[in-house]
Amino acid sequence: MFKPKLLSILPELTPDRIIKDVVAGIMVGIVALPLAVAFAIASGVSPEKGLISAVIGGFLVSFLGGSRVQIGGPTGAFIVILYGIVQQYGINGLMLATIMSGVILMIMGFAQFGSLIKFIPYPVIVGFTSGIAVIIFSGQVKDFFGLNIATVPADFIGKWTAYGHNLQTVDLSSFMIGLIALLIIVLWPKISRKIPGSLIAIIITTIAVQYFHLHVATIESRFGEIPSMIPAPSLPFFDFATIRQLIMPATTIALLGAIEALLSAVVADGMIGSRHKSNMELIAQGAANIITPLFGGIPVTGAIARTATNVKNGGRTPIAGIVHAITLLLIMLLFGRWAKLIPMPALAAILIVVAWNMSEIKVFRQLLKSPRSDVIVLLTTFGLTVVFDLTLAIEIGMLLSVVLFMQRMAGLTNVGIVTKELTDQEEEDDPNTIVTRKVPDGVEVFEISGPFFFGAASKFKDAMHIVEKSPKVRIIRMRKVLSIDATGLNMMKELLNDCKKPGTKLILSGVHAQPLFALQQYGLYDEIGEENIFGNIDDALDHSREILGLPKQGRQLNFVPTVEREKK
Repeated sequence: MFKPKLLSILPELTPDRIIKDVVAGIMVGIVALPLAVAFAIASGVSPEKGLISAVIGGFLVSFLGGSRVQIGGPTGAFIVILYGIVQQYGINGLMLATIMSGVILMIMGFAQFGSLIKFIPYPVIVGFTSGIAVIIFSGQVKDFFGLNIATVPADFIGKWTAYGHNLQTVDLSSFMIGLIALLIIVLWPKISRKIPGSLIAIIITTIAVQYFHLHVATIESRFGEIPSMIPAPSLPFFDFATIRQLIMPATTIALLGAIEALLSAVVADGMIGSRHKSNMELIAQGAANIITPLFGGIPVTGAIARTATNVKNGGRTPIAGIVHAITLLLIMLLFGRWAKLIPMPALAAILIVVAWNMSEIKVFRQLLKSPRSDVIVLLTTFGLTVVFDLTLAIEIGMLLSVVLFMQRMAGLTNVGIVTKELTDQEEEDDPNTIVTRKVPDGVEVFEISGPFFFGAASKFKDAMHIVEKSPKVRIIRMRKVLSIDATGLNMMKELLNDCKKPGTKLILSGVHAQPLFALQQYGLYDEIGEENIFGNIDDALDHSREILGLPKQGRQLNFVPTVEREKK
């Protein structure tokens, strides 16, 4: 279960397979270069931190991961939360949060939580992903248009207010460079899909800025020199007060990383017909996020776009991901000093395209046609992500989903008196329905359909008061109750106490394994009495006749089967 995929596929490695994976890894490394730099800058840190993350994090994700073709590195999903952490707690706080998120991911993996991630509602995922896309786009407006704004506000409304007040400061040169880069990225795939359009855009715009001596902001003018080496590892300063404050942001990073990594792994499985190890993947993501910040890196996770690029270029084993990390390291060591010349509008164009791809506009529109509860979750998560905070958005989105899910489950649970009312065609076709039996006077039969949990407790309580005069025997049919919780047990106990006052005998029939075990654990089994709990309605009715002093009759059909009625 906790064996890295690389060790599992070692017998499959042949010279031909290795060569194909090496080629794929080199191509992915080239694709990852501009993205790693752009994501780092957008996250509020220096560009080399993105390269360090892609090198070290990418290597560890492939070396330890549970997927054949997963490519790890910094991604756009982290930008919002990382920028906020850097602004509030600085680089040291970001290192702490990243390490904490790595620990959380490893705990999730060893606790075998990999399969639980799939239970996160889809509207929540689409809501915060689309919200992140809007925020990423909003953060690139200044550099794309070259607006003269000293400090851009961190909040969404503040950003666009500042943009509106500074529209007159648009720099034509910056806008033209950004526009050229954007057009190249969009149109280049029509020429070639082997070489990424983002790399071509960076090369062309960098040459143009230098050749024509354009006064456009570059990485050098914004951040200075880019180190062409990976620094020695160092530990962050541990401040327990800060650690307590970073628990929620770190949890958000871990949750985002887990969701994106496992979604990417699932997509990759569909592309190559394989199956990943979800728990091992979480452990690998955790290890990468513990080790990467020690070298100055930022959080990493599985990147869907780079993983897909790996597959399309022939990658089929973790060797490709390892080569991708080595490729980035060589580029950083040999050509890192040239990266300082990259114009900021070109990086802004790359991130605008990333934001567009993340926005999932078609999916968002489709979800707006879903049931009202899903639409509420979608719009709430999206709105909170954009206007307030990603952590808050995920918390509220999950809480809303849980509440609405409970409401739906309560709607599926039905409790009612079935002694005389249920006589419709569908019930008559059921051989176990009460209308096929003769219920003696003084006996009332109630049936619970669906899980008997706290959401259905009020329905049960209301149903018990339908009968004004207390019957001599009250039978509760539980043949359709597969589970019961503490609230359901408590309601059953209250019913038992209510039955004792007028001398009504309580009988249960059709009790399944989980409710039966719960009744025993709660002590209700003994209170109700083993002699009053039956596996079917016929035995329960016979016992009620025995209580009333009537002779047993067993099952007696009093209806004509549907087939015979049709013949007549």
